[in-house]
Amino acid sequence: MMMIMFITGLIVAFIGTFAGSGGLIGMPVMLVVGLPVHTAIATAKFSNMISSFSSFYYLLKMKKVEWKEASYVIPIAITGGITGGFIASFISPRVMEIIAILLLLFALSLSLRKKPPVNEKERKVKQRLSPYLFSIAVYDGVFGPGQATLLMYFYLNKGYQYIKAVALTRFQTFLSCTGAFIMYFSNDYFDWKIGIPFALGGLIGAQLAVRFTDKISVTNAKLLLNIITLLLIIQLTYSLF
Repeated sequence: MMMIMFITGLIVAFIGTFAGSGGLIGMPVMLVVGLPVHTAIATAKFSNMISSFSSFYYLLKMKKVEWKEASYVIPIAITGGITGGFIASFISPRVMEIIAILLLLFALSLSLRKKPPVNEKERKVKQRLSPYLFSIAVYDGVFGPGQATLLMYFYLNKGYQYIKAVALTRFQTFLSCTGAFIMYFSNDYFDWKIGIPFALGGLIGAQLAVRFTDKISVTNAKLLLNIITLLLIIQLTYSLF
């Protein structure tokens, strides 16, 4: 079991760092091996806390993103994650899967629109992004699969460079997962024997992936996003029926 969790965590973080939706792999695996859904979500949150911060820190250290560009999202993401974790016990996984499919279809439609010109005027879009970022953080706190993909879509469609979109997505994921994990842990959903190997694999996977992100063009990144999004929509739709 520990080896399965380690390998799964590594693959989830590797794919998730590039385009999000590592939950496409991680969540089904954890459910197949018999973990309760809330324990599986808590495990994913704990791993994402560690892997996301490690990849964000690497990109920050390499000056791919500046602290002032990321820090504004701290209260938005933490509050959203805590809110999502709080309401998780009141919403069934089936309802969350339906919400996830609708959100992903919306994100995919954004990607298929005419591409906006790439620009670096991030300050002008922060205020408009805030409601979306909070909503995605709440969703991440409740369920999670597809959360990072949605963030990548929004940042890329607002003109952010791919490498910066990855950095900001990793940082918000760290924050919302931290907020959510506090709630799951306080409700005794977390299992250390499962969480530690999963998180260790996630840490290694994220560090491997983040070293290749600056070698991927925006065109290829969006193609990867679209492919992963379609796979996630298919997987979630199949699980509903």
